[in-house]
Amino acid sequence: MKAAIYRGAQDLKVEEVPEPEAGANEVKLRIHACATCGTDAKIYNHGHPRLTPPQIIGHEIAGEVVSVGAGVNSVKVGDRVQVIAAIPCGTCWACQAGTMTICPNQLSMGYQFPGGFAEYMIVPNEVIRVDGLNHIPEGVTYEEASVVEPLACVLNAQELVRVGEGDEVLVMGAGPIGCLHVRLARALGAKKVFLADINGGRLKLSADVVRPDRAIDMSTENLAEIIKAETDGKGPSVIITAAPSGQAQEQAIEMARPGGRISFFGGLPKDKPMISADSNLVHYKELMLMGANGSSPSHNRQALALIASGKVKVADLITTRVGLADVQKGIEAVLSGEAIKVVVLPSQ
Repeated sequence: MKAAIYRGAQDLKVEEVPEPEAGANEVKLRIHACATCGTDAKIYNHGHPRLTPPQIIGHEIAGEVVSVGAGVNSVKVGDRVQVIAAIPCGTCWACQAGTMTICPNQLSMGYQFPGGFAEYMIVPNEVIRVDGLNHIPEGVTYEEASVVEPLACVLNAQELVRVGEGDEVLVMGAGPIGCLHVRLARALGAKKVFLADINGGRLKLSADVVRPDRAIDMSTENLAEIIKAETDGKGPSVIITAAPSGQAQEQAIEMARPGGRISFFGGLPKDKPMISADSNLVHYKELMLMGANGSSPSHNRQALALIASGKVKVADLITTRVGLADVQKGIEAVLSGEAIKVVVLPSQ
């Protein structure tokens, strides 16, 4: 079979490799869609401390069951399924406490296990034993199902900061994750949702699709002044920093209204992880600062249901589709910002 093998920084090539077979407690998939994300782009450029090359990368996976190993009863040949990316152990203190997203033993598809940039892939027992293989409902395409995993991460973040009825939400960062945050906040009942970015072209591309209440180009407009005016002088009740920007995190603390909730969704570069913040603003405004790290199997199931119900639309966020042979072009489209969501279609 053909697969995209990552061998080191900027070394990703489609090669012929042996087709895997499912063993006991495993499932073999024909991959129909594997979406790309900013993490794939970072891996391509710089590698990742949890990934040892060579490896088949790609972790936003949807496919068709083609064989089932002994001991697996949850799926059958022909089933359409979506696969979790982050794999909790299910048994540690964090998992037992219901916080699988911070499992210290977490593994990942496309990191420790071969991922979805391939014609076929094995779903390991580690995924199956935590109920991480989800049936795709009728009416949901493989492409849409490949966006379940990032939506699940967005859902985790918005649950943690309790986005709900009447909220005024500012999303900082107009990439695919920012678009999903806009869509989900609306689905959860937010009264107003704003989208801001320093890249005017990317902002326009995304805003034309997700239609925020206002799009704010931070390269030409004063975000703090505009957002204050748009919220009757109070500031947003929720701010989500959906970009790897320390400056955005600092601004969020300054702009949030008293009692506001802030989600630090986008992690910062490893060589520049520190920010400078006025702690008194957090203290006197009683702000909540909340991190967000991935998603649990439950979040994936909920995200799939949101897509299936039509409450969160994702099909129009997929602006670029490439075959497996052009996976590098797909990642370059992510890096350039010329696309919202890029999906690799290995079966075509």
